[in-house]
Amino acid sequence: MAANAIDQTRRMLSLVTYLRERPGAHVADVARAFGITEDELISDLDVLPMCGTSFRGGDLLDIDTDGERIWWRNPDASGESTAEPLRLAADEATALLVAARAVATLPGLRESDRDALLRATAKLEAAAGEAAGASSRLSVTFEAEGGVFADVDRAISERRRLWLRYYSPARDELTERTVDPIRLFTVGHTYLEGWCHLSEARRTFRLDRVAEIRLLDERAEPPAIEPRDLSEGLVQPAAEDPEVVVEVGPGGRWVAEYYPHDSAEELAEGGLRITLRSPDPASLRRLALRLGREGRIVAPVELADAARQAAREALAGYGEQV
Repeated sequence: MAANAIDQTRRMLSLVTYLRERPGAHVADVARAFGITEDELISDLDVLPMCGTSFRGGDLLDIDTDGERIWWRNPDASGESTAEPLRLAADEATALLVAARAVATLPGLRESDRDALLRATAKLEAAAGEAAGASSRLSVTFEAEGGVFADVDRAISERRRLWLRYYSPARDELTERTVDPIRLFTVGHTYLEGWCHLSEARRTFRLDRVAEIRLLDERAEPPAIEPRDLSEGLVQPAAEDPEVVVEVGPGGRWVAEYYPHDSAEELAEGGLRITLRSPDPASLRRLALRLGREGRIVAPVELADAARQAAREALAGYGEQV
């Protein structure tokens, strides 16, 4: 299993060499060799054809799979004998220098990685010439999530436990948790998957909802857990989860795009009647409040009543009535 984004990059670089030496390799064998699932391997293979020495067709890696075996059509695309020397345009050099300097300032970055990045930046500055001067007049500031990402990545690499103050939108509150990190992944947003000692279970935390984070001295020892299959998205309702019916107007059609659902029937004037499942139907009260006049929960009746009561209480603060 890939522990974090940096490990994923290293793995993909290793894949290039591995596949070049094994034409027609079996997907199952390659996944086993790299300690990942076949779905994770296929995801990597979807990215590799966008890599190469340039964006010209012949220089991109032509790698594909039929689901059972992997074929590399142009293995010489990465060979030193055929590849042209890498040449950067002024705008490319400027972008790389700005990005490198910004990443070097991230809190939580391992010192060895920071030193290596600064050495590479110095070499690039020397090669860039006048472009390096232009890049020095630009700067990038990362949002808070960048610092959280660096701390989580460091915790995974050093096998250290984390302390979090985390905002839970379902309960609309901040909670304090200690977490043994397992991996970072991205599905729309960037998430930390880890073993939460508060819940005594595996939990997923969205990085932009982490209000505060600290690396602890305790060693992280998450239990051995089969990695979740994220090929169908982060939220994957089960067939036995309670059914919820929501009706939305034209301004609420986004619900059908954002929430996995069983059906979406067209209503008059551009509305939708959406049937979905949720392991925690009560959490959908916040959805009803967010929709306002553009939507309402129809079933189950007790959830619809609870949503209306929550709306009344919210509007009472503004002197309005439902």
